[in-house]
Amino acid sequence: MDKLTIFKALANEARLNILDWLKEPTTHFKPQEGVDLLDVGVCVSQITEKLNMTQSTASHYLSLLHKAGLIHATRIGKWTYYKRDEKAIQELGDSIKAGL
Repeated sequence: MDKLTIFKALANEARLNILDWLKEPTTHFKPQEGVDLLDVGVCVSQITEKLNMTQSTASHYLSLLHKAGLIHATRIGKWTYYKRDEKAIQELGDSIKAGL
């Protein structure tokens, strides 16, 4: 776990919002036909819409969170779906408690 990469990824309100929304995706996003929000994740288009940003900015933010290991990406056809990596987030919390 590269803490510097993680903290850089978290140093943005929109990226923190993404993590918050993905914690309870059924509360923050519409159901997606043929895709379980809890199992597969949320389509990048829905995240982009909720952020009210361009697709390229939203994709960049998601890429940073993915590189930090905080979210998983699953590609199905031409769409990419994102969900939180709860284990990584728990480990980060434990690391902060132990080291700061």
